[in-house]
Amino acid sequence: MTEDQIFAKCARRLLPLIAFLYLVNYIDRVNVGFAALTMNKDAGLSPAVFGLGASIFFIGYMLFQVPANIMLEKIGARRWIFLILLVWGLVSAGNALIVGPRSYYVLRLILGVAEAGFFPGMLLYMTYWFPQRWRGRFVANFMAAIPLANIVGGPLSTAILEMDGAMGLHGWQWMFILEGLPAAMLAFVALKYLPDRPASADWLTAEEKKIIADRLAQETSGHEHATFWPALFDPRVIALGLVLLCNQIGLYGIQLWLPQIVRDMGYSNFWTGWVVAACFITAMIVMILWGRRSDRTGERIWHVAIPLSLAAVGLFAAALSTDSTVILVSLAISLIGVLSYNGPFFMLPSTFLTGMAAAGGIGFVNTIGSLDRFIGPWGIGVLKEQSGGYASGMMALAIAALFTALIVAFMGRMMRERKTVLAGA
Repeated sequence: MTEDQIFAKCARRLLPLIAFLYLVNYIDRVNVGFAALTMNKDAGLSPAVFGLGASIFFIGYMLFQVPANIMLEKIGARRWIFLILLVWGLVSAGNALIVGPRSYYVLRLILGVAEAGFFPGMLLYMTYWFPQRWRGRFVANFMAAIPLANIVGGPLSTAILEMDGAMGLHGWQWMFILEGLPAAMLAFVALKYLPDRPASADWLTAEEKKIIADRLAQETSGHEHATFWPALFDPRVIALGLVLLCNQIGLYGIQLWLPQIVRDMGYSNFWTGWVVAACFITAMIVMILWGRRSDRTGERIWHVAIPLSLAAVGLFAAALSTDSTVILVSLAISLIGVLSYNGPFFMLPSTFLTGMAAAGGIGFVNTIGSLDRFIGPWGIGVLKEQSGGYASGMMALAIAALFTALIVAFMGRMMRERKTVLAGA
């Protein structure tokens, strides 16, 4: 069996489950927005209380990403992912017990802590199995769960809300239970089917395990960082965190505006959902194809900078136009940009980090990126309140997207120069 066939075999065994887990994760993370349609009134939550609780979730989520990745590195992916899924599933279902502000705050904080380790943990897990030239497409496939969650999550959540009154429970309580418990059950699936590393996979032969180990060792032997603290202070890690932060704010803004713009074009609520879904389906397809192209060419920097530039162009066009159709097409193009960059982008930390450094560095990039949950809603709200519309917010996001594209291009130049210096030494 060739090397490519071996890695394809690993992908067939691991990727479908990992992608499905992330889909469940993303739905569990954002379903509180749909629950709020009826939960706020039933539990006596004011808009201010609801917003604060949403922010409290991301406090736990942000602070525990680095510690969670350290735990995965120390105790192994199999047991750690099992614990994450089990606790997050039970806590998510436990949100059905919300009776007021205090219980809402506590449960959202615990849920943020429980979910914090899953996404960066899966990125780290892929470095245990696949070399650089395979990871871009797999990360893109894995992160296709983001647009897929927007396609299926909304209809699923609103359908469950219709169960209001069944067995004496509110619809939002059923939503938390029925969307939370699957994660807890999937914990046992992960325990059985996610080996810690290739060496412990009983479906690989001894020869296949050796080929994987040798191939990965060739890549990590030239990495600059293998220890924890130097990775956190590496300017490239901080720069990547800033890129992720700005891009996530852009994604939030597009998700916020698309439904309203489509509805304002005269579509009913039903057809608004389908038009928005079509935008996400298109973005998901391009996202997967772009990740494959990045792997095929072996290039990462421009495969990150080009989608970010595309997002900036789309947002600039949307900000400057007053025509609803132009704005819709522009935001759809921006959506393609902010999603397509993911596969190549999340491969960049592993080009210079390995071991405990990769665990901490990947977690810290995501920690910085998680600040968008505070800056995005607040900043867009302020700009909208001052201007009375979304144009100024879109312009700000366009500038941020262009700025991040320049950061990535400069970072690529810096990495090439650094590689040249190290090679000469």
